[in-house]
Amino acid sequence: MSGRVLVTGGAGTIGAAVVKRLTSDPEWEIRVADLSEPPQWMREACEVVSGDLRDPEFAHVAVHGCTHVIHLAAIVGGIGNFHKLPFTLLEMNNGLYNGVFRAALDERVQRLVYVSSSMVFERATEYPTTEEYVRDTPIPDSAYGFSKLAGEFYVRSLHEEFGVPYTICRPFNAYGPGEMPEDEPGIAHMVPDLIKKVLAGQKPLQIFGSGEQTRTITHIDDIADGVVSAMSHPGGENEDFNISASEEMSVAEIARVIWEECGMPPGEFELEHLPTFRVDVQRRWPSVDKARRVLGWEARIGVREGIAQTVEWLRAQP
Repeated sequence: MSGRVLVTGGAGTIGAAVVKRLTSDPEWEIRVADLSEPPQWMREACEVVSGDLRDPEFAHVAVHGCTHVIHLAAIVGGIGNFHKLPFTLLEMNNGLYNGVFRAALDERVQRLVYVSSSMVFERATEYPTTEEYVRDTPIPDSAYGFSKLAGEFYVRSLHEEFGVPYTICRPFNAYGPGEMPEDEPGIAHMVPDLIKKVLAGQKPLQIFGSGEQTRTITHIDDIADGVVSAMSHPGGENEDFNISASEEMSVAEIARVIWEECGMPPGEFELEHLPTFRVDVQRRWPSVDKARRVLGWEARIGVREGIAQTVEWLRAQP
C-alpha cells in the first residue's frame, strides 16, 4: 500500500511519532496539518500546512490530494486537563471531526484512520477489555471520554452512509519523549509529571489517589507503529484495535520505576497520596489479541526501557 497520507495534529507527541514512523516507509508521501509549528526535521521531511481544521475551507485544503488520513488533532492531556476544560474539549474535538471527516468524505479517501482513546473504556468492567466490549461498556463519564467515543460513532456512520473505509485505533496510556510536563500536575500525562517531580527532588513523591489504580502504559513509538500498521494492513479496514502494551501495572508500581530510572535510591522511595479527581479510572487493562491476530502487531518496548529513554530526553530539555 502507498499514497499520500495526511497526519492531523502531526506536531503533537503521538503525531510526531507517527510522522517519524511514516518517514521510514518510502512509499508514503506525508503531509502534516497542525496549528503548532512543527520541528525542523518534520518541515524538511514532509509537506506542512498550518491552520484550523475546524474551518471547512482549510480542512479541504489539508485533505485535498491525500489517499489516507490519520486524524490525531484534538485537545488531549492528563487527568486534570479534561476535568478543567470539559466544554472546550467537546467543542474543539467535535469541530475537528466535522471539518476533517467531511473533507475526507468529499475527497473519497482510501482509508480514514481515527485515533480514539482508551478513555472510551473508562467505565469498563471486563478485563482484559476487548474491542467488542465498546458496544456494551457504559457511556464514559468524562467529557473527554465521551468526545472520543463520539468520534468513533462519526467514522462508523461515515462508512455506513457513504462507504468511506475507516480504521479506529485506541492508544492506551501513551508516554515517551516529546511530551513536556506542565507547571500544574495533572495537566500533562502521568509519566512526564512524575519524572519532573523526581528530577526536582520531591520527596515523598506525590501521586493522585491510592496508587492502586492500574494502567497499561505504552511507548509512543509502539503506538505509532501500531497506527501505521493498522492503516496499511488490508485486515485493518473497517475495524477497531486496541493499540497497547500488555503489562498491567499499578500507578504506585509505575511511580517506583520512574523513581529508580531517574537514579534515585530504591530504599528512599515513598509516596504521598493527594486527593484525586471525580473521574479517575481504577483499572485499565486492554486485550491486545486482535491486533496481534489481524495485523501481526504487538508492542515491543518494555516499561523500564521506555521510562529510561523518556527520563534521558526530559533531562536534556531546557
